[in-house]
Amino acid sequence: MTKLIVGVTGGIGSGKSAVTDRFAERGIVVVDADVVARQVVEPGSSALIAIAEHFGENVITEQGTLDRAALRKRVFSSESERIWLEQLTHPLIGSSIAEQLKGASSAYSILSSPLLLETSQRGMVDTVVVVDVPEALQVERAARRDTNSEEQIRRIMAAQMPRQQRLEAADVIIDNSGSLDTLDTAVEDLHQRFLLKSAATG
Repeated sequence: MTKLIVGVTGGIGSGKSAVTDRFAERGIVVVDADVVARQVVEPGSSALIAIAEHFGENVITEQGTLDRAALRKRVFSSESERIWLEQLTHPLIGSSIAEQLKGASSAYSILSSPLLLETSQRGMVDTVVVVDVPEALQVERAARRDTNSEEQIRRIMAAQMPRQQRLEAADVIIDNSGSLDTLDTAVEDLHQRFLLKSAATG
C-alpha cells in the first residue's frame, strides 16, 4: 500500500533541518538526502575512489574520509566539475533514498533534500514543502553555521534553484524567518494535515 511521501526542500540556511527534526519528534521517518550523500562516499566506497582519482588526493583527509569543504570549493567554482560529481553520485543517492522510503514504517514519510526540485527526486514525493527565508537571512544563518565566507555561500545559492522558482514549485510554503514557537505551530498543523491525507489515500 502506497503511503504519502512528503518532500521538504529549501535553499542553504533556510532551516530544513529545524523543520524535519520536528517531524521526526512526532515519530515520522525522515530520509535526509544529505545523510545519504555522505553514506555513498564513505571510505572504501567506489564513489570515493572515483572522486579521489578525478580530483586528486587533496580532497581526501588524512583519515581517508572525503574532505567535503575542499571538494565544495572545487565544484562550486567550476560548473563542469559540479556536473561530473552529480553524474557520479546522484544515481547512487537516488537508489538508496528509494530503498529507505520503501522501508519507512510511519504513517507518512519525509524526504528532505536541498536538490529535491532540481533532480529526479521530485518524482519520489507526493507533496512538496518549501522552507523559505529571505536571502539575506539565508546568508547570515549559513555563514554562522558553516563558517563559510559570504562569497562561498552566495556561490552555493547561485548553483541552487532560484528562490522564486522554488516557491512557485511548492505545494506548501513554511516561512521560517520567525520564532521557533511559530515554526512548531506550523509543523504541527502540517503534521495533522499529512496524517489525514495519508489516512485518506491509505
